[in-house]
Amino acid sequence: MGSSGTYLFDTPGDAERAAELRRVKALATLVLASTLALFTVAKLLLNVHPVFGFIAAFAEAATIGGLADWYAVVALFKRPLGLPIPHTAIIQSNQARIADKLGEFIQVHFLETGPVEAKLKEIDFGSFVADWLRDRKRSDDLARFALRLLPEAFSATESSGLMTFIIRRMSSQLQAIDLAPLAAGTLRGFVAEGRHQILFDDLLRVMHDTLNQKETMAMIREKVRAELPTLLRLYRADKFLVNKIVASATAFFNEVRSDPKHPFRGEFDRMVLNFVDQLGTDRAYIDRIDGLKRDLLARPELADLARTVWANTRSFIERSASGETQVLQHHLAGMFVAAGEALAGDAELRGEINKGLVTVLRSVVADQKGGVSTFISDQVKAWNMTQLISLIEINIGRDLQYIRFNGSLIGGLAGLALYSVEFLLRLL
Repeated sequence: MGSSGTYLFDTPGDAERAAELRRVKALATLVLASTLALFTVAKLLLNVHPVFGFIAAFAEAATIGGLADWYAVVALFKRPLGLPIPHTAIIQSNQARIADKLGEFIQVHFLETGPVEAKLKEIDFGSFVADWLRDRKRSDDLARFALRLLPEAFSATESSGLMTFIIRRMSSQLQAIDLAPLAAGTLRGFVAEGRHQILFDDLLRVMHDTLNQKETMAMIREKVRAELPTLLRLYRADKFLVNKIVASATAFFNEVRSDPKHPFRGEFDRMVLNFVDQLGTDRAYIDRIDGLKRDLLARPELADLARTVWANTRSFIERSASGETQVLQHHLAGMFVAAGEALAGDAELRGEINKGLVTVLRSVVADQKGGVSTFISDQVKAWNMTQLISLIEINIGRDLQYIRFNGSLIGGLAGLALYSVEFLLRLL
């Protein structure tokens, strides 16, 4: 902050305004000295001509008016001639009161709910957000900023014990899930969509292909051969029986696969639905599924997997934040741009965003306006009054100096008028 004389300059143009103020001050002082000199000369020449009486009256009143207004202007900022005159240095003396009243004025007249809400409704927050996100450079910057924060967030999560808390909460939530009704509901939807029939067709095809494999037929033949009497084995009845069994089974499978309304499919439907009902209501099934869930969650491999996923995710985030890879940044930026495009094309969503932000901000302002008033008051009380007065003088002091010109002119005219009335009265 530069300074010149008693003025402190902290904004462009302050030096020019200070120079202009000094020029006007000097001119006002010159006018005061001129009226005083004119009064003195006119008084000395009263005996020469009556007109000097009028001049002396004008100059006398102009001098008095100029002095009075000089006093008024100076008393606003400081003590005239440094004298401890009461009701001078008004701004310094009333700093605390001015601060409190300014804070109160802002709270009452600027932060009232009605005007604040009306002003907030004029702002299209949704369009602003959409336009901001649609700008690729801004989305890139936002993605880069988010990536810089993520490694710190990971470190804070680990060091604060939040990770342990999250794992425990997740584990407790998973333990609380009743899987049997969930599984039953999922399977019931699976059956309602007819997708179990696709599984059934796959099962029939696998059974068909398996039965017709040489290895399977040889195994069945051995089983049949072992059960046949010796006489039938001599006539190779086992081969005949196996071929007939496989042919019959294959024909049955083909018949079921080719007929969507085959009775066997209905039996399969009833079997599956019966299993689904038992799965959701049978205590044995429920206990068994809960036991499997507990065993799975208790396995150390699951914890190792979670740690591995966490470590790999953190490593990838750190590499992305350091610029080693741009994949995640480009993906995030693309997501932001896509979100902006979607928001720009959805007037209803923008309207909802605007309503929500107006409600939130209105509530925030209503809750915090007392604090804003206190903050403004405290800030004004903490101001350096020398700097504040210098700032006020630089910006409005020039106009205040013109009060001195007006005081001299109006005072002089008033004095001239009174002297003229007096002169006329003496003539009567």
